[in-house]
Amino acid sequence: MSKKVTLDLTEIAAAVGGTLHGTSVAIAGVSSDSRAVQPGQLFVALKGERFDAHDFIAQVAAQGACAALIAADQLARVRAAAPNLPLVTCADTRHALGQLAAHWRAKFAIPVIALTGSNGKTTTKEMIASILAVAFGAKAVLATQGNFNNDIGLPLTLLGLTAAHKVAVIEMGMNHPGEIAYLTGLTRPTVALVTNAQRAHLEGMGSLDEVAREKGSIYAGLDAKGVAVINADDEFAGYWQGLNSGRPVRTFGLTHAADVRGAVRTHGLDLEVDLTCAEGQATVRLAVPGRHNAANALAAAAATLAAGVPLEAVAEGLARFAGVTGRLQRRAGKKGAQLLDDTYNANPDSVRAGIDVLAATIGRKVLVLGAMGEIGEMSGQFHDEVGGYAKSQGVDRLFTLGELAEVATRNFGEGAQHFGSPETLVQALLPELGPDVTVLIKGSRFMKMERVVALLADEPVQEAH
Repeated sequence: MSKKVTLDLTEIAAAVGGTLHGTSVAIAGVSSDSRAVQPGQLFVALKGERFDAHDFIAQVAAQGACAALIAADQLARVRAAAPNLPLVTCADTRHALGQLAAHWRAKFAIPVIALTGSNGKTTTKEMIASILAVAFGAKAVLATQGNFNNDIGLPLTLLGLTAAHKVAVIEMGMNHPGEIAYLTGLTRPTVALVTNAQRAHLEGMGSLDEVAREKGSIYAGLDAKGVAVINADDEFAGYWQGLNSGRPVRTFGLTHAADVRGAVRTHGLDLEVDLTCAEGQATVRLAVPGRHNAANALAAAAATLAAGVPLEAVAEGLARFAGVTGRLQRRAGKKGAQLLDDTYNANPDSVRAGIDVLAATIGRKVLVLGAMGEIGEMSGQFHDEVGGYAKSQGVDRLFTLGELAEVATRNFGEGAQHFGSPETLVQALLPELGPDVTVLIKGSRFMKMERVVALLADEPVQEAH
C-alpha cells in the first residue's frame, strides 16, 4: 500500500532517530510493498518471519524509488545493490515506520476518531466514515481501508493524511498485549471508542479481563480534552469509565442509561433505531440487520457527535450506510433462498449475534458454521455452546465445516451434519434450498467461508477483507 506525504530525508532521519546516507531528497510518498512502489517514493524495507524486503532494494530503485529506509545492519548489502540510492538507516524499520507516521500525524490539527473492539470494529468504522462523508464531504475523510489496522497498516494510513483531509477515522486491531497502546500512541486521537470486549483473541490474551484491559488502552492516546466514548451496555463499562476520570466521556447504549440511547424496532430483517441524545432525536432505518448493528450505529453516532457532527448528518450518514462485505450481507441464493453472508470472521459472541438475526427470519433456518479460531483452550466448549444456542433459537439445520466445528453438531443434535469440504457441504444443502429458506454462513477468516457463499449464491461473490 502506498500513501502520499511531503517530507525530506533530513526530517525523516530526525523523526526516526536514524542516519542519513546520501542526498536529502524530498519524497512524494511512502511504500512498504516492493511490487507497488512508485517513482519518487520512500521505500520502507520491512522484515518478517518469511521475508526480508532488503532483498528487493535493487528492484525498487529500478522502479523509481527515490530513497529507502533500511535497518542499519543491512547497509553494506543495500549499498552494494543500489550504490546511488539515498538511504536512512535505523535500528528497526517496523518501529521507524510508526515513528514516521506519528511525526506526520502531529502536523494535522483535525478531529481523529480512533476505535477498537472485539466485534463490530469495521462495521462501526464504515458507519462513522459514512457519517463523516455527509458532514465533511467524502474527499475530506481519511478512513482505514480493508484490514490496514495493525502496526504496519495503521502507520501507512496515517501517512495518507493530506491538507485536503478535514477529519479521520482510524481502526485498531490487536491479537497480543501492548498493541493497542502502541497504535493509539501513534494516532493521538481526539475521540476514542471501544465497541465492546467479547470472546475474541483469547488465544493471545488469555482472558476476557485481559481483552478489556487491552481494548481500554486506546483511551491512553487521548489528551485531557479528548473524548472517551464508552459502551454503557458492556460489562466493562465501569472499568473504562475509571480510566477516563478527568476527561469528557460520552456513553451509548440500548439497555442501560446512556448519553446516546437507542430503541430498536425490527420488521423481519429490517431495522429501525430511534436515537435520543442531548442534541435531539432521530429515527434511522438501517440497511443491515441485527440488534448488534443497532449497537454499532449508536457507537458511530456517539463518536461522531463527540467530534462535533450535527445530529442531522449522523442520521443521514447511518441511513446511507450500505453494509460491509462479509458482514451479514443479504444475498440471493439458488432456488430462491436468502443467504446471510457473515463470513468475514467468527468468535462465540459474533456467532450468537448472527444466530439471533437468523432466528428473526420467517421460514426454515439453516446455519452453515465454519470453525472459530483464536479462542484459546476453551475452543471445544465454545463450539459446543454455539451449537446448543442455535438449537435453542429455533435453527432447523446445522452444517459445519472444519475439524473444530464438529463439536457444535453434537450439541445441536438431530438436524446437524459435519463435512470435510465446502463442495460436499453444498451438495448436501442444495436439495433443501427454496424460497422459504434462509441460510446464515459464518466462520473464522482462516476457514474462507465465502467459498460456501460462492457455491450457494445466484450472483458473483467478492472475497471478504
